[in-house]
Amino acid sequence: MALSMRLSRGGSKKRPYYRIVIADARSPRDGKFIEKIGTYNPLLAKDSPERVKLDTERAKHWLSVGAQPTDRVLRFLDVLGVKERAARNNPKKAEPGEKAKERAEERAEKAKAAEEAAAAAAAAPVVEEAPAAEEAPAEAPAEEAPAAAEEASEA
Repeated sequence: MALSMRLSRGGSKKRPYYRIVIADARSPRDGKFIEKIGTYNPLLAKDSPERVKLDTERAKHWLSVGAQPTDRVLRFLDVLGVKERAARNNPKKAEPGEKAKERAEERAEKAKAAEEAAAAAAAAPVVEEAPAAEEAPAEAPAEEAPAAAEEASEA
């Protein structure tokens, strides 16, 4: 029989409370267990002594018999000095996913294109005649409007 040292959830909705139990690995999370060796209340402050209560003698006994602690229970055991937890290293954890990398490349290409366009616009000679040519047609309809108003007043 494979033994597991794990958390069994109790409490109400949105108010979790866990028992640290020894159970058959095949039994359901909140199902039948062999022995309760402690409690864990995640709602309490991290420095509170009531947050994790654990019978270290019983934990050592069950570890010697072959019970396998879950990762969370192993963290508790490591803090209490019952069993050493090896530090894990996952260098790919902070690395962005494939699609995020593609989006970053697209953004970089767009930024580069915008910089090149701005540089090209700054390097191009400024032509003074083009804005003056645009202003002249804008004034012509303004001159025609008073003439149309005069014709309407004559009629």
